[in-house]
Amino acid sequence: MSRQQELWALSATELAHRYRHGSLTPLAVVRDILERIDAVNPRLTAVVARRDDAVLAEAQAATHRFAKAHPLSPLDGIPLTVKDSLFLADLPTTCGTPALADYRPGHDELAAARARAAGALILGKTNVPEFANDGYTANPLFGVTGNPWAPELTPGGSSGGAVAAVAAGMGPLAIAQDGGGSIRRPASHTGLVGLKPSLSAWPRQHALPGLLLDFDCIGPVGRTVADVRLLFDAVRGASLADRSSQAAAWAAAARRPPAAAKALRILYVEHLNANPLDRQIAASCRAAVRQLAALGHSVEDGALPLDVHFVLQAWPEIGQVGLAAMFEQQPDWEAQASLKYRAAADAGRRISGARVWQIMERVHRLRRESAAMFERFDLIAMPAAAALPWPAHEAYPTHIDGQEVGPRGHAVYTGWVNAAGLPGLALPAAPSREGLPIGLQLIGPFGADDLLLDIGVAYEAAAPWADRWPTL
Repeated sequence: MSRQQELWALSATELAHRYRHGSLTPLAVVRDILERIDAVNPRLTAVVARRDDAVLAEAQAATHRFAKAHPLSPLDGIPLTVKDSLFLADLPTTCGTPALADYRPGHDELAAARARAAGALILGKTNVPEFANDGYTANPLFGVTGNPWAPELTPGGSSGGAVAAVAAGMGPLAIAQDGGGSIRRPASHTGLVGLKPSLSAWPRQHALPGLLLDFDCIGPVGRTVADVRLLFDAVRGASLADRSSQAAAWAAAARRPPAAAKALRILYVEHLNANPLDRQIAASCRAAVRQLAALGHSVEDGALPLDVHFVLQAWPEIGQVGLAAMFEQQPDWEAQASLKYRAAADAGRRISGARVWQIMERVHRLRRESAAMFERFDLIAMPAAAALPWPAHEAYPTHIDGQEVGPRGHAVYTGWVNAAGLPGLALPAAPSREGLPIGLQLIGPFGADDLLLDIGVAYEAAAPWADRWPTL
């Protein structure tokens, strides 16, 4: 379905173009998007907190800036949402749990602060699973988030509210979070572009306690690669508050100019070890990889030349230890947490320090081995998720391609990328027979975020998707 004439359906880059040329104002766009949220959010529960009066006033101020030809940045006047696991100074950060129902830390997460300073218009907060710690999106405060393509199905998690908002036209961009695939898998389930940046390419400051060592990254979600790049560029850059962000900035600078114009060596990994993959996803991703080959790149099929089995095996323990550590700092949060999170924290308390040290050593080894892998290949391509969207109230699909799987069976392709600190970009591929979105994931070496985005732009030009809209 084409939505060319609807203001809420315009891309962020198109909005920026029209603002500059005076054919559209931020105030008109925000008014239209707020009406869109009123119309479709009750079916989806994507946006869970709004700042209508404030954002309208900010849109008016942005409109005045454009009238004087003095925008703050290319992001000025662009509406977006922020995931409810990230701090905003003027809205609660509930992280989907009753203990934080009115938790107001009084400052923005650094990424949100930078977006605000660039003139972005923050519409509100988007739904998450409790503690942003699941691959679907439901919590005791706000309930279940539905997928705009099929509201009875999940958009995934933990950035399910973020992707549902963008996919349904409730803002062209979202600031989301990815600790083990929580941007890339939901983007793939909703037909969007999602970037998990290199570790600390978006610095972290003013944040909830991390549950997954240093795996958590903040990143952009949008309908097009150009939109994602617009937000990524506005927020990126080193900060003294996050020392590892200086390494990310150095690595990005060392890789410029990007090598997208040359033929790249791409390894396509269809199956990760013996883990099952939905056959429709396999067919769609294989077609997408053929498109990359048609663009002139050298594509090789094969196994991932890394041993990621240990990371997949240890993943539950990492989250359990993280919960135990968080609850030790905030015992009131544990008292009001759902039973499964209290049980997970109890399990985390029984994991020895020696085991945690072993996990950290293996993560460091994975990062070294990943660097060596990219001496042979420029990019890795693989599915973004192993399963199509499943019923929205269920935590995970129990079977994939006829095989029984556990809680992370659908998520095997993404978590190792976080552990390795690498950038990963989810791009829409051809939908399933039922019309459900499917995503291809491109993974690059540390600091290669620009290269991924350049390849994404070329791929999108050859296989465009921006006119695909769900019917709501």
